[in-house]
Amino acid sequence: MSTFSLKIISTDKVFYDGKCEYLVIPTIDGEKGILAHHENMVIAVEIGELRFRKPDGEWVTAVVSKGFAEIVNNRASVLVNTAEHPEDIDVKRAEEAKERAEEQLRQKQSIQEYYLSQASMARAMTRLKASRNRRGDI
Repeated sequence: MSTFSLKIISTDKVFYDGKCEYLVIPTIDGEKGILAHHENMVIAVEIGELRFRKPDGEWVTAVVSKGFAEIVNNRASVLVNTAEHPEDIDVKRAEEAKERAEEQLRQKQSIQEYYLSQASMARAMTRLKASRNRRGDI
């Protein structure tokens, strides 16, 4: 299978920089799959699980926050606020973040605060889902 260059960058690190056969990006209306020689485009990345297959056949999963992906000349660049391996997720901390977000959503808030609380809840839920999938607790 053909490969393309993939670089996943978060605010604090380069999560991955190498070759890739297949990339699946979480988007607002589902998932978007990218193969080698994909048309040039920019995609909004949503909070969720990004997956890619390396040339050796290994699938890698990353829990990502919002950002964007640019596909140009057989290269994909994904820029997100956070990207982490499911096995690196602190489940206790994610549970606490979910509880905080639930409490914030129950309180009267401005529209901006409401959207921030929603984003916190989505991130916590995605982190918990990914960590459970990794452990096989589905």
